[in-house]
This record gives sequence, C-alpha cells and structure tokens, in this order.
Amino acid sequence: MIDEHASASSATSSTGSKSSRLVVLRGPSGSGKSSTARRLREHLGRSVALIEQDYLRRIVLKELDVPGGANIELISTAVRFALDRGWHVVCEGIMHAARYRDMLDGLRRDHVGRTTFYYFDVSWGETLRRHGTRPQANEFGHDEMQKWYRAADQLGFDEEHIIPEEYSLDDTVRRILGEAFNESVDSSAL
Repeated sequence: MIDEHASASSATSSTGSKSSRLVVLRGPSGSGKSSTARRLREHLGRSVALIEQDYLRRIVLKELDVPGGANIELISTAVRFALDRGWHVVCEGIMHAARYRDMLDGLRRDHVGRTTFYYFDVSWGETLRRHGTRPQANEFGHDEMQKWYRAADQLGFDEEHIIPEEYSLDDTVRRILGEAFNESVDSSAL
C-alpha cells in the first residue's frame, strides 16, 4: 500500500565508497537498456548488483508508473543498500525524467564514488522496430509504448551521456566499461 505521506527519496546521506560505481541506464522501452545492463553484469561478474525498474515496479510492487509511486523510493533504497555493502550498481529503466529526476539527483549527490548516467536516444520508429524482436513483444504493443515514449528525455546532469541509436550492443557495453569502470575491452572479450 502506498503511504501518501512518505517521501519519494527519504534517504539523504552519503552512500557507497570512493571506489564504488553507479551506472544508470535510461531510455525508451526497447532501446537496449536491459540487454546492456545484463552484458555489463555478465562481463563484470558478481561485483555488480543489477537494479531493474520494471522488476521492482511491475513484479515486486505490481504498481503502475505513476507520479510519486512507491517504486521510486524502492529503487533508491535498493541502490543505496547495494552500494553500502560493496557492490557496484547498474540501475536501468525508462525512468521518465519528470518522475525520477529528484530521486536520481539524490543518488548522484550522495554517492561518494563515480556515478555515470546514460540516456539511450532512440527514435520512435526504431523503438517500435526493436520491440518487435523482443520476447515481450506480445505483452504490450504500439499504444502502450506510445504512452511511455518521451523523445530526448534527458536529466540534464553533467554526468549524463547519450547513447545514439546507431551504437551496437557491443559498442555501448565497451563505451560504458571504459567511461564508468576504466576498463578497456575489445569486442572478442564481450
């Protein structure tokens, strides 16, 4: 049950360590966020906690994505929990800027390690094309996706980088490993 008096981001203290990494992947449905997050975790191993907005919102809470939703605080709490216990964190989801900016800004300010945001800038047409290749293509379609789609929904943080739709999955993973984890990797290692 949602507590209407609860703050969307009640934790406001430092989190993580100087060596911890927080990577936030945002963008339209079907843009490649989940695939990228899973490849990063596969490459980096058990040192990375994967926090998926859809899992926390849809599966754990069975909640619609609404302003002030309980999942916003749950995401923040899960990220902080993992960082404070020594994991790097990859957090991914659509996370529309209007609803999630304050929580993500709190994480950005409070995390004492390196925090990097990536926005997957994928056009509406490419989003639809990619969605057709996904296992969940039959779960939701054009109308639902159109309600979720926001072009250029960036946060405006200095730590935010754009992943253009032309990037392959390997290009994206390699770039994030280099920028967020200082790890140089060739395609054969992915």
